[in-house]
Amino acid sequence: MKKLIPLHKQSKSAKKEHAALKRGTWEGVKPVTRVVQSKKRYSRKRLEKPSTEE
Repeated sequence: MKKLIPLHKQSKSAKKEHAALKRGTWEGVKPVTRVVQSKKRYSRKRLEKPSTEE
């Protein structure tokens, strides 16, 4: 049975190996913060254009 050695006392390569085991994948999730745009802000795309047909 392996003795448990605290992570801060392990070698650099052992720490890297431990971190690699803990690390997962994002599976297509983009880690960019998603922000909802304010309704008060001016946006040409949001403006309704008046129809020219009568």
